Amino acid sequence: MLRQIISVVDDDESTRRSTTLLIESFGFQAAGFESADSLLKSSQLQETSCLIIDVRMPGMNGLQLQSHLAAAGYKIPIIFITAYDDKESRRRAMQAGAVAFLAKPFTADLLLHTLRSALPEQLKARRNLISLVDDDESIRRTTTLLIQSFGFQAAAFESAEDFLKSGQLHETSCLIVDVQMPGMNGLQLQRHLAASGYKLPIIFMTAYDNKESRQQAMQAGAVAFLSKPFNDELLLETIRAASQDDEGTTKTT
Repeated sequence: MLRQIISVVDDDESTRRSTTLLIESFGFQAAGFESADSLLKSSQLQETSCLIIDVRMPGMNGLQLQSHLAAAGYKIPIIFITAYDDKESRRRAMQAGAVAFLAKPFTADLLLHTLRSALPEQLKARRNLISLVDDDESIRRTTTLLIQSFGFQAAAFESAEDFLKSGQLHETSCLIVDVQMPGMNGLQLQRHLAASGYKLPIIFMTAYDNKESRQQAMQAGAVAFLSKPFNDELLLETIRAASQDDEGTTKTT
């Protein structure tokens, strides 16, 4: 099974909560554990693609957890976080293969950059999905079936918020988005992804084509701006064009 979860191990409840929410805002799935023992007893250890671990914890501390996982044969990228940064702990963690040793508090940008460094192969392997965001259920259903008939994997979301909360953001190789939706609309989603550093090919579709929206979308790097209804051949041609230069959900710094 492909490991998908970023697990956070920290005995401080507020740190666990804020860090897992931050990770989820990046589009990853996240799980929080209050101790090393609770992680080791959890079935989610097998699904974990990256570990974020506090150094000082009651019971088994972060460095001991790192040693335990290595002895058990786990090769999970580990990012340490600590409010007590000391040279000896940092040296031991990094010599044992840690990706990074971050002092609390750390910025969102720093955590993003560190996760990018920890997960390049996993992210590359998972970029194979075309995601569709449209509040119209019938459009979602018919377009998803059409995408699948072309031989692609497809996932559908009724809102931008649902897409951003899903673990499938990092699996997405191309995004098809309705322009007008309740809550965050398509253009706002495009800006949000760009501001978060995602380089993701976007195809817009709309029943209300207007020059200003088209101009905004295309100037911001959209692959195409399609008017509903569109024919099968046009969608397939557009997806192929998006795939030619696809870098999936790669982030820029």
